[in-house]
Amino acid sequence: MTKDELRIVFFGTPQFAVESLDRLLREGYNVVGVVTMPDKPAGRGHRIYQSDVKRYAVEHDLPLLQPVSLKDEAFVEQLRAWNAQLFIVIAFRMLPQVVWAMPPLGTFNLHASLLPRYRGAAPINWAVMNGDTVTGVTTFFLKHEIDTGDIIGQRSIPISRTDNAGTVHDRLMMLGADMVQQTVADIIAGTVHPVPQDTLLTAGQQPTPAPKIFKDTCRINWQWPAERVYNHVRGLSPYPAAWSTLVDASGNVLTDIKIFETNEPQASDNAVPAGTIVADGKTLRVACADGWLTVLSLQQAGKRRMAADEFMRGTRLDGCHLA
Repeated sequence: MTKDELRIVFFGTPQFAVESLDRLLREGYNVVGVVTMPDKPAGRGHRIYQSDVKRYAVEHDLPLLQPVSLKDEAFVEQLRAWNAQLFIVIAFRMLPQVVWAMPPLGTFNLHASLLPRYRGAAPINWAVMNGDTVTGVTTFFLKHEIDTGDIIGQRSIPISRTDNAGTVHDRLMMLGADMVQQTVADIIAGTVHPVPQDTLLTAGQQPTPAPKIFKDTCRINWQWPAERVYNHVRGLSPYPAAWSTLVDASGNVLTDIKIFETNEPQASDNAVPAGTIVADGKTLRVACADGWLTVLSLQQAGKRRMAADEFMRGTRLDGCHLA
């Protein structure tokens, strides 16, 4: 089978998926259709949002489906009519068996972690939040339970102390495109030898969950060790961003503040309560359980992101703390 003979349907939504779709087209693979999420209102003005994958598909005149229900009979029949031998899924919804079992060569997913580590919706965030020093991408064949299928291939990258979720995302996006291209080439060549995920777990080891990130997940607890707060901030930067509440000396809530970047933790036997702010107009330090973090960039509710020194020029912090 050649690239032209292999008929591929691509499922995806965000920019992370677009890079792989673009790579397939540029390398001459035969993508006969694209499936993405329906358009939906978003933002304060409720403007209609089109997924990144849809915009790419429209720009490149690719046949497109946007089903509300993946079990809808009309959608399933349209999908079957494309007569594809292989489905590729990247950052999309969970597929029902009637869909993922359809193509004769199977359906594979690109996941942004080294499975079985970080199964779930937010593997990049959790890897950085947990202070991991290595992450990567995995391709695997879909089966009933999410992120549990047999592994086709993996590639890894280091996570540095200066990385955040955004920088790791961008590197994994490019690495993922390489992995997708290699996986399709191996499927065509018939050299794929899938490995069950359970065989990669040591005795007693469990897969690591990577659940969806909610607002409460992002809140900073200044009672944590400084190292944990440091990783929490960079694991949620630049989006959705770690946050805390600015409180004045009388206990009044002033505003919520997103924190995007801090320096390395500074160890100290703090004699002040966690969340205490020390600001001198140039640096803004916050006390944690066992040290200090200097905040470098932040965003007050309703305002733009700014450097800490600019924030201090417009905000009185005497007696304030973060909670």
